[in-house]
Amino acid sequence: MAHMRYLMWAESAKKEKYPNVANLYKAVAYAEQVHAGNHFRELKKEVGDDSVTAGAGFGMTNTSENLQGAINGENYEVDQMYPSFISVANLQEEKGSLRSFQFALEAEKTHAELFSLAKEAVDGGSDYGEDKIHVCDICGYTLSGDNVEDDCPICKATPDMFTAFQTK
Repeated sequence: MAHMRYLMWAESAKKEKYPNVANLYKAVAYAEQVHAGNHFRELKKEVGDDSVTAGAGFGMTNTSENLQGAINGENYEVDQMYPSFISVANLQEEKGSLRSFQFALEAEKTHAELFSLAKEAVDGGSDYGEDKIHVCDICGYTLSGDNVEDDCPICKATPDMFTAFQTK
């Protein structure tokens, strides 16, 4: 759900003339897709109609409020959702799930930080200051700036394993 919410909010930010915020949303949407892919791979033998609760709100307001919604959702994942998932994975000795959840937890921290910086810029009357965002294809770690020079601090993926998102 975060993936789609961020894509919708990206379109709204673009319409409000915040192209760098829109780019950030698209990059983090991709990171959320990476997390979902990791989780799906770990659950490959599970099928059914189980409920999946994301704990984040929906709605379309303005870019500042949408960014606050993104921050709230990321903080929920960091403070409540993933710690709970990690506890259960530990109890059930699900090593693959544990790794997937730990990767996502650490990446979500970077998402909350980037959204907070973007909100500060928007609330100050300007666009987010970075026009290039990089996402680790393995764990979803996200950083801004021109180049990835070091291995991923979460999963140790090499710089060539990052996807770049650039404002056009």
